[in-house]
Amino acid sequence: MNPPKQSNVSGSGSNLISGNAQVNSDAGVNVLSAGACKGLFTALANTEFRKQSLSFSGSFGAVGAMQEKLLSGEACDLLVLTLPMLERLAVQGKVREDSIAVIGIVGTGIAVRAGSQWPNVSTANLLGANLLAAQGIHFPDPARATAGVHFARVLSELGIAAKVAAVCHHYPNGAAAMAALAADRRPLQMGCTQISEILYTPGIDLVAELPAPFRLATSYAVALTRDCKNVAAAAQMLAILTGAQSAALRAAGGFQTPK
Repeated sequence: MNPPKQSNVSGSGSNLISGNAQVNSDAGVNVLSAGACKGLFTALANTEFRKQSLSFSGSFGAVGAMQEKLLSGEACDLLVLTLPMLERLAVQGKVREDSIAVIGIVGTGIAVRAGSQWPNVSTANLLGANLLAAQGIHFPDPARATAGVHFARVLSELGIAAKVAAVCHHYPNGAAAMAALAADRRPLQMGCTQISEILYTPGIDLVAELPAPFRLATSYAVALTRDCKNVAAAAQMLAILTGAQSAALRAAGGFQTPK
């Protein structure tokens, strides 16, 4: 069965741009976020955030790039990265440790353009065989994006990295990779990124989570930064992102509840 889609939803006055997406929902809380959480933010902009008159502006992209933005001094009230990254930043005094809260756990999956034949990727051997047959492989930054780093390692462990190098296409983040996959009309195109990014990209089908032993479950979390200027609004937004109000949206968007 084909997975449900979650399209980008713009909040009042919002502007969504591909790549390291700049989002402006009537300013308000300054956000730097992993691209895997972009769909959740954009859906909440028209629902729970709007109900509470919450607005935000910021960037969504590879977690490494978002961390670099914070460390370079870019204004940020609310930071969304992987849980280990936030815990390290708390030790460095960059985020408020007592504010860290988990949004959910996201798997890494294989995608194809909607309407394309789905490859069988249920085992490591089948995944490798289909990647070798692909005429294009789209995935995020293999140096700074969670899914990109992991998928590059998968190609290496499968022993096919050099063989598929000529058909690999890298992008700043998963959203850009999936948008490119959706637009590529050539046959035998595949992609890999976080499942939450696959689900909110129009024109893309989620084939399956990566097979064992390559499965990756990434815990995404949110925290107030040390230099947060809009504490009340940022704390309210954090509570919505991790609370009951957004539980259904998180589940539909590929976020699993930690056990």
